[in-house]
Order: sequence, then structure tokens, then C-alpha cells
Amino acid sequence: MSDKHDAGGVPTTGHVWDDDLADFANQPPKWWMLGLTASAIWCVVYFLYYPSFGLSSTQTFFKGLAGWTAIGEMNADTSVVDEVRGKYEAKLKDMTPAAILADSELTEYVTRSGKVLFGDNCAACHGTNGVGAADKQGFIAPILRDDDWLYGGNIEDIHTSIMGGRQGVMTPHKDVLSAAEIDTLANAVAAGTPTSTPLFAEKGCTVCHGADGKGLAAMGSANLTDSVWRFESSLEGIKYTIANGVNAGPGSRDAVMPSFQAAGKLSDAEMKKLAVYVYKFGK
Repeated sequence: MSDKHDAGGVPTTGHVWDDDLADFANQPPKWWMLGLTASAIWCVVYFLYYPSFGLSSTQTFFKGLAGWTAIGEMNADTSVVDEVRGKYEAKLKDMTPAAILADSELTEYVTRSGKVLFGDNCAACHGTNGVGAADKQGFIAPILRDDDWLYGGNIEDIHTSIMGGRQGVMTPHKDVLSAAEIDTLANAVAAGTPTSTPLFAEKGCTVCHGADGKGLAAMGSANLTDSVWRFESSLEGIKYTIANGVNAGPGSRDAVMPSFQAAGKLSDAEMKKLAVYVYKFGK
């Protein structure tokens, strides 16, 4: 062994590499050994203090000396949250959505909690934050951030839509209009001037869309003059909608919003929260 291995008489294990490197056999520092011992003791204490292992013979588990459980801690935290929310939730029970909007503090609370409800119940169709979600037909459900409302955009209208759902109907015209007439109407609608062709009135389009083509909220009919599209906005897409209709059987456009009240999934207070949250999108 070379002189490089002479470290004041400290013994080696006898392992030498390249005649220069030797494996000393001296003990680790005392502070390191104390730390290792303390760590081992801490592991044992932690193992016994909290739930740690299953008892296969009884199909249960060791509950720990402290009696702590994650469910218990969650319930305790939930109780604190419920206590804070309680004063607001008590007010909501007998208030209309319009009355909630008149209370700035309550509106702030409802808007924050409504965001969670929207993500859980509405975002799948209306998109994150109401920006819409599209497929090859156009939007699966309308954008909620543009203040363009089929059934009216005041707070009570929105609340009614959430509670009762919506399912408008447009009659298919493929059997009553010629291909040339559908083409003429589609071009006028695409240009945002549906009344520019006499066909709009002659074929009864004014009954649902109004004499000015701006739609009727009572029927949920679209405004055909504002370049906001519920379905595919290309000329071919418009012709398809005219020909096949909406919610009128096989081949027609599908546009159904479910009733949250009938589904029983949301409470009255939660539907009010959603109404206020959606209303605030466009304001």
C-alpha cells in the first residue's frame, strides 16, 4: 500500500483501487450516528402515532395512538368552512336572483361559489368560463360571454333557463322549399340581411324570427342579423340548418339544454348561484 494510504494509523478494509485509492474503516462522525438514531426513533413514533398498517385477520387497520384520520381532519375543516358560509347560505334561501344581485357582498360570495358549480355542471357543454365548445356543427352550446341571448339575458331569464332547460324547435324546410329557394334564403342570412329577400316573409320565417329577422326571445329563435352563430356559419352550414331544422328528428341540428330542476342534481340555492355567475359573464 502506498504512503497515500497512511492517515494516522486509521485502518482500512483492505480494498485498494489503482494503487492510490483505499477504503478506510473508520466510524462515521458521532453527530451523524446521533442523527441516524434520532431518525429511527422518529420513524417508530410516527408509525405508532398515526394509522400505519392493516390487520389482515380482522380486515381493519391500526388506527394509531393519536386517533387521527384524514376523514376526521377533512370534516373538521369543512365545519369551519360551513360556519363561514352559513350566514350567506341562510340569506339565499328566500331571495330571488335579482335580489342577490342587489346585495354586493352576497353577489361576491355567490359569484365565487358559482364558478365551482359552473365548472362541475356547465363547462362540459359551454366551455371553460362560458367561452363555448365547438364541434363540426358549430357550438355544442351557446357562448355565454357575448350578451347575445336566445331566450333573454336578464337575470330571471337565465335563472329560468337553468331551472327548466331549453329545447327550441326549427321546422325542416327541405320538403317545402326548392334548392334554389334554400340557396337564396341562406345567402341572405349569411349576409346578415334575411329580410332582403321576399322569401323570408313569404315562407313564414317571420313567424319565429320576427319581421325584422332579429329573433323572438319567447321562442328562443336566433337573431339572423348580428353575425352570431349557434351552428355552423358557412353557407353550406346555413343551408343545412334551413333544410333540416333544429330538434326536429333525425338529421336535424341538436340543441337541447337539460333542466337542472328536473334532474334534481342542484339545489334551489345552487341554481340561483349559477344564474348570478352566468349573468356576470357578460357584465
